[in-house]
Amino acid sequence: MSERWARAMLTTYRWAGAAAYPIVGTYVAWRASRGKEEHSRRRERYGRAGHDRPEGPLIWVHAASVGETVAVTPLIEQCVDYGINVVLTTGTVTSAQLASERLGDRVIHQYVPLDLKPAVSRFLDHWRPDLAIMAESEIWPMTILELGARRVPQVLVNGRLSDRSFASWSKRSFVAEALFENLAHVVAQSETDAERFRALGARPVTVSGNLKVDTVPPPVDENELTMIRGQIGRRKVWAAVSTHAGEEAVAAEVHARLRERHPDLLTVIVPRHPERADAIAAHAASMGLTIARRSIRDKISPRTDIFLGDTIGEMGLYLRLCEIAFVGRSLTGEGGQNPLEPAMLDTAVLSGRNVQNFRETYHKLSTQGGARFVADADGLARAVDYLLDNRDERRKMIDAGRRTVEDMRGSLARTLQALEPYIHPLIVQSRLSNPGNGGR
Repeated sequence: MSERWARAMLTTYRWAGAAAYPIVGTYVAWRASRGKEEHSRRRERYGRAGHDRPEGPLIWVHAASVGETVAVTPLIEQCVDYGINVVLTTGTVTSAQLASERLGDRVIHQYVPLDLKPAVSRFLDHWRPDLAIMAESEIWPMTILELGARRVPQVLVNGRLSDRSFASWSKRSFVAEALFENLAHVVAQSETDAERFRALGARPVTVSGNLKVDTVPPPVDENELTMIRGQIGRRKVWAAVSTHAGEEAVAAEVHARLRERHPDLLTVIVPRHPERADAIAAHAASMGLTIARRSIRDKISPRTDIFLGDTIGEMGLYLRLCEIAFVGRSLTGEGGQNPLEPAMLDTAVLSGRNVQNFRETYHKLSTQGGARFVADADGLARAVDYLLDNRDERRKMIDAGRRTVEDMRGSLARTLQALEPYIHPLIVQSRLSNPGNGGR
């Protein structure tokens, strides 16, 4: 009965998607009008390819957004070095830009097809992948079922299930099992994630750690960094990064409270979604604060209170301006954001307590002394004030964060080991078809 119910649910999903397909163009057009889709590449969302399929073995790698793309970039580079073609799909404009910057023409980038049978089938008919690698929590029923029907091995890497996602899938455990039985392997971030995947029917499941630990720190334009550091001079600086709605107001409040004790203080605010920059700037101005916006190249003057990092792809710049960073979506939001990049770039990490999506990473950082939790705006103000005044304590946290990151490395090697049975035949095939391709 349970199996029949699960299949009925998936069949309903399939037919509902097919019925919605003719009118989904309105949704895609709306997203394009808001800058969430590239207008000139909307056809890719329907599975229509923007490139010819290259000869030889091909791996389809899917990474939903910026964080997932950063995580799988070293893995993709390794596959390309083996001589295997890679088609990378992402779901956002910002992740497409990042893929272009980090990988260039070494891979073929496409926007991921909508999880509707006509779009997925068209995509798979064209690209004919030999292996599909999905990152983190990308579980799309139609895509999984279509790959399974074509007997394409599917591996979920850097896999994680948030508390909310696990609770949701647990209520539909028979559906989850019907989907996850199509996965050839799940490589989970942590033992907690692994147990959750096993509970939902995935087999086999191994643990790699977080692939993001094995990435390089975000890059920076050294000329821009030198210029902005010259504008800042010897001022004290702290940053609130990857902030969500409400946390920018908290950061502005902290600045207003601390500038009496630290008259030269500069606060850097980097919202997770830069499109909210106008509202953030207006709120700060209503508090009597002076704002310099990166997007319009405002100069940081001695009177500037807030440097608003309202650009995409410059986190490496913002984090190199400070030694104290509050990581958002943890006070007014839920789930947290990844603290690894701040730890890699020599900052003492502060966070709210709502970090369920990065629980293990924060646990390791805080246990080693590289991160501290705050409960509210008062706690954040006290923590920033203390670290601004105590260089030795600040350096202890920075050193602890760096050591923690180094101790956590090795996830890429463990992931490649799990992928070896699926990738090795493709390496052999690539060598036979092109002996001079240099694959290892």
